[in-house]
Amino acid sequence: MKLDSSGLQVLSRQECMLLLASTPIGRIVFTDHALPAVQPVTFCLDGERIVIRTGIGSKLAAATREAIVAFEVDEFEPRSRTGWSVTVVGPSRAVRDPAELARLAALPLTAWAPGSRDHYIVLRAEHVSGRRITP
Repeated sequence: MKLDSSGLQVLSRQECMLLLASTPIGRIVFTDHALPAVQPVTFCLDGERIVIRTGIGSKLAAATREAIVAFEVDEFEPRSRTGWSVTVVGPSRAVRDPAELARLAALPLTAWAPGSRDHYIVLRAEHVSGRRITP
């Protein structure tokens, strides 16, 4: 088991991808009017790509077209002081190809927020890192 300088367990890429797949909510970090913005989103994995479904006119949709973004998921248990965090950084893009849109629409990705969610954003997981805290 590899530890970082803070004593946290460093997770492998494979462990990170398994943890990403285990939760339906993450946080995307993008730039909005030259400032950092963070937004919780529902997502699912498509191989090693993160797929987000949003509204076509949303701030998120506009801010992540052909941009480098960060994505984070985590889970913590305050009583036992255990948990993990996974961060992904990579390029995002809006999906426009009709065949790809149809394929992504068949993924088990259900938006929790109300309203139309017919716009798909795909984030390629280029840099993946994760840490686990254990007692």
